[in-house]
Amino acid sequence: MSAVSVDRVCVSYDDTSVLERVSLDVEEGCFCTIVGASGCGKSTFLRLLLGQERPTRGTIAVDGRPIPAEPMPDRGIVFQRYSVFPHLTVLDNLILSAEFERRRLTAVLFGAARRRARDAAMPMLERVGLAQAADRYPAQLSGGMQQRLAIVQALAKRPRILLLDEPFGALDPGIRADAHALLDELWRETGMTVFMVTHDIGEAFKLGTRLIVFDKVRHDPDHPAAYGATITYDLPLQGKAAVEPEGDPGDAFPANP
Repeated sequence: MSAVSVDRVCVSYDDTSVLERVSLDVEEGCFCTIVGASGCGKSTFLRLLLGQERPTRGTIAVDGRPIPAEPMPDRGIVFQRYSVFPHLTVLDNLILSAEFERRRLTAVLFGAARRRARDAAMPMLERVGLAQAADRYPAQLSGGMQQRLAIVQALAKRPRILLLDEPFGALDPGIRADAHALLDELWRETGMTVFMVTHDIGEAFKLGTRLIVFDKVRHDPDHPAAYGATITYDLPLQGKAAVEPEGDPGDAFPANP
């Protein structure tokens, strides 16, 4: 059974069609890179997988079950522009998920519970080279450090599916190469399934085990919004294969106590 199954999905807003006839089966551990022209529905597709949006028609299933109508801990997401909380330190950003889980109303842990959460988070920061910056605020970090924090924050709940929306587009080439290496290493360690939108075709070939191309195949010059994009190419990439986790995913990102 496929980890993620998309069957004849369409998305329309009023009289504007964004996606049409999108079907896809993805095995667990696959790294899918997604490319296509601007405005062809790539980010919309990620929001569907997250549960932030619902398809107008068609179905999306994870492990054979309909995807919940809201984001869940089994799916993490990283955006292009450093999706971290600016008023929290690096360490407090990382323990926020534990605080929401245990204190839904206040989202604040106190005393021994807070110390345990912080102690559990430090190995994660060490893992991505941010331990020395644990007490800094995001504005005091470089762009690459902020994006590393966003990635580890998305992985804090050990999601099975990681969604990445142009995560490295704002980084300088050297920093981007380091981020590529980190993401590839974490993917290999955890065995998670990844969907990454990118405008960089070189990045797509470098990181992915499977390349998905979105484009419009039908056009009406009198009604340009009448037709949406669909998957026009679905290519296995040579040189990489979907991986089995190298160890227990909890070894890399232990659960908060």
